[in-house]
Amino acid sequence: NYREEAIDTAWLAISQWVAPRVLGREFAHPREVYPVLEQDFRGNFMAKAAVEMGMWVLEATRQGVPLARLLGGTREAIATGISLGIQASPEALVEKARAAVAQGYRKVKIKIAPGQDVAYVRAVREALGAGAPLMADANNAYTLADAALLAQLDDLDLMMIEQPLAWDDIVQHAALQQQLQTPLCLDESITSVESARSMVTLDAGRIINIKPGRVGGFTSSLAIHDYCASNNIPVWCGGMLESGIGRACNVALASLPNFTKPGDLSPSSRYWARDIVTPEWTMTNDGMVPVPLDKSGLGVELDLDRIESLTVRKVVLR
Repeated sequence: NYREEAIDTAWLAISQWVAPRVLGREFAHPREVYPVLEQDFRGNFMAKAAVEMGMWVLEATRQGVPLARLLGGTREAIATGISLGIQASPEALVEKARAAVAQGYRKVKIKIAPGQDVAYVRAVREALGAGAPLMADANNAYTLADAALLAQLDDLDLMMIEQPLAWDDIVQHAALQQQLQTPLCLDESITSVESARSMVTLDAGRIINIKPGRVGGFTSSLAIHDYCASNNIPVWCGGMLESGIGRACNVALASLPNFTKPGDLSPSSRYWARDIVTPEWTMTNDGMVPVPLDKSGLGVELDLDRIESLTVRKVVLR
């Protein structure tokens, strides 16, 4: 219930349409890959991203440079936040939020839904105190008719409210933003630099969550990043339950200058008993994830034995 893609559709898209567009071709730079994948083949952004981002990793490895530096990243560590799902009660949410702050997370994101919103966020704000970096993520759960309800969040000093309305509706987000003081952040609605431009033109949001998989890979992510930087729109990198491979890509991207908000870049142990890379991703006590700059490419090694033990299907494309 995020975008239209699923594992099986991505598998089909990569094997039937995406990979055949790049196999046997020569590219002078990874930036040349995405335009080829866009030709006569709409959508399927995550399938395209899997191949396109792999090209960037290969080029970084070939050049002997870290992926972060090939992308233009400048940071040595990334501030990270935590995303807390909807809890049974405000008290339960407060307990988790306090634990997150104690662990060092630089931002607490609270999932909200009708009936589990204002009271929950207010309880966390009161528990953490003024100034604690706090935001709400609605995951498309509201409509424009809920504007008055969402306006009640304005006095809680939130960093942002993420994607409150429909995933494909920028226009109504613009109408909602005019009724709120809290900045809106668009996630699902942004799939390209064109949709980012629409957001800015309509004032439908004032922050963007860039997930490279959602927008088709690094080339599109860089275009959105650069456009936002030139228009004073801060960005941050969200998470999608990635393995350590996806986390490496997100960390590299988040090292770019305009990623000025803490991302959803939790350590491996938050989601996995054992990751598929070594070393596993960790977070410092002050909520920072180091950017691996001592190795070329991804900056981590693939645990091939672990990957093989988890593999349920494979195909070789030539």
